[in-house]
Amino acid sequence: MKQCAICGKGPVVGHTITKRGMSKKEGGVGRKNVRVNLRRFLPNLQRATVLLNGTVRRVRVCTSCLKSGRVVKAPLNPSRSAVRA
Repeated sequence: MKQCAICGKGPVVGHTITKRGMSKKEGGVGRKNVRVNLRRFLPNLQRATVLLNGTVRRVRVCTSCLKSGRVVKAPLNPSRSAVRA
């Protein structure tokens, strides 16, 4: 599901408005709306290894939660970091 595990931010519905014609400022008779189509604005979700209720889990978190510090990232496993070096 496309939803943040911390704040619950999910997809939001909006519109794309298609217009035609020249604006009055440029010498035309004005811009006209031709059609309005539905579109979805999706949150910027990233996979993060997080400490959640004392357990380490991989969850999808929005970038606004990561930037604001609402997420406590899990510490690196020392046995795995020795393998990488």
